[in-house]
Amino acid sequence: MDHQATSPREDRRAALLTLAALVGVMWVVEIVDVVLGGRLDLLGIGPREVDGLTGVVLAPFLHGGFGHLAGNTVPLLVLGAVVAIGGLARLLAVTVIVALVSGLGTWLSGADGSLHIGASGVVFGFAAYLVARGLFDRRLRYLAVGLVVAIVYGGTLLGGLLPSPGISWQGHLFGALGGVLAARVLAPRIS
Repeated sequence: MDHQATSPREDRRAALLTLAALVGVMWVVEIVDVVLGGRLDLLGIGPREVDGLTGVVLAPFLHGGFGHLAGNTVPLLVLGAVVAIGGLARLLAVTVIVALVSGLGTWLSGADGSLHIGASGVVFGFAAYLVARGLFDRRLRYLAVGLVVAIVYGGTLLGGLLPSPGISWQGHLFGALGGVLAARVLAPRIS
């Protein structure tokens, strides 16, 4: 039996297509949500409510309108593409770690009666991952990528951590912490 390994180029292509598919699903969900009068948004994260736990998985796919979704789409694609260069397994691992930490952290710390939706926790996680990866891997190219991300997105990241009405700073904070955790977990072990 002949098993051929996937080439790095094919792996990157699969990761980029997966990222595009995830974003495509977000857009389809928002179209359906508009048709349903915004009812899907009720499936977001409801802090400390058992029913609100479904939002840990669903919240990144739910948005408060096309403006909200568009605002998340560009940085998600840009930062996600940089993560995807590491291959499909890395993209999936980073995304799952970030989404879970962001979602669970928001579920635990969000205000009573609030509802949290959107992919910005994943965006913050991708950015933090790219910055932290350079620190944990200690390779010049990752440090350079981290520096560029910090320069381009640093102000937005810091501003997004400040409490503001209608903005889930908890999702941003825990998304960023998830990105740091993903960078640490996925860093090569140096003996």
